[in-house]
Amino acid sequence: MDPLSLALITGLGWTSGIRFYAVLFLLGFLHRSELHMLPASLEVLAHPWVIAVSGLLCITEFLADKIPGVDSLWDAVHTFIRIPGGALLAAAAVIDSDPGLALAAGLLGGTVAAGAHFTKAGSRALINLSPEPFSNWVASLTEDVATVAALWTLLKYPLVFLGLLALFVLIAAWLLPRLWRGLRQLASGFRRNAGRP
Repeated sequence: MDPLSLALITGLGWTSGIRFYAVLFLLGFLHRSELHMLPASLEVLAHPWVIAVSGLLCITEFLADKIPGVDSLWDAVHTFIRIPGGALLAAAAVIDSDPGLALAAGLLGGTVAAGAHFTKAGSRALINLSPEPFSNWVASLTEDVATVAALWTLLKYPLVFLGLLALFVLIAAWLLPRLWRGLRQLASGFRRNAGRP
């Protein structure tokens, strides 16, 4: 697997784990407007109906992600959409060259999407403990900007993207155990308080 394919596979997985609908919409829009040509296997994203539906879902996600509590519910439901979606996009990106590579790409893309999704969802669940909404809005807008910036970097400078992804993996490896501990403490606190009047 060459570095450019690796960047495309992992990049589609990572961005899908954060904002799946935005990735579908932006890729389709870029191809349709001929700003960036996609591999033949991803050209379906430029179909007008795909752009329209993914755009509508992108707007819905943008709004839902700004409301504390709703964002965590949205993330919980989208565990079953972002991870398989990232796997499918990664596999579709290289399926024309080799079906075996496509299967490996799907596994890698899904794994990267899962890491990005669980890091996002866990951190947002902890941020929601704050009574003010501003930290939630800042986190959500940061994710919006990060997704667009990552997609742009992936398409223009794939090797730079791989370096940034390696940095994210290191940060996520450090952060995920702490997020898991925080969520477990939160759940045990809810259980303790559930029996109290």
